[in-house]
Amino acid sequence: MVKLLRIDDRLLHGQVAFAWTKSLGVDAIVVANDQVVNDSLIKMSIKMAAPPDVKLAVRSIEDTVKLIENPKVQNMSLFVVVKTPEDALRLAKLTDQVQHINVGGIRKEPGREMLTRAVFVNDDDIQIFNELVSMGREVEIRQVPTESKKNIIELLKS
Repeated sequence: MVKLLRIDDRLLHGQVAFAWTKSLGVDAIVVANDQVVNDSLIKMSIKMAAPPDVKLAVRSIEDTVKLIENPKVQNMSLFVVVKTPEDALRLAKLTDQVQHINVGGIRKEPGREMLTRAVFVNDDDIQIFNELVSMGREVEIRQVPTESKKNIIELLKS
């Protein structure tokens, strides 16, 4: 069961690996991104950032869907981390296992406007977030679990 899907362009780092994993009480972290799965250097750094007491998998989007829908994994609680809103939308379209989406970090780049101090969005991101919400997914912004949830649609309106 996927407890949370997090969008974070830094993927797995201390804040994600320890604070969120502990707060969620998950058995495993799944990093899902088609480019990262083929980059041995990034995979090595992800493995170094993972807590030693939690299983870790780095998979493509398609393989992540196969993994989370595998009956052998249904009794495990999973924390899925993706790099982009596009990754989150692809997963949400391919499986109903993704219901709660946390937006934790999207860097400032040309063409992106600040939504919070850690989340910068462009028109494509806004369209994706609206689509995820229209699919019935809960989409919130929080960097760490101790912060209060901010509903992304409410932030987009302001």
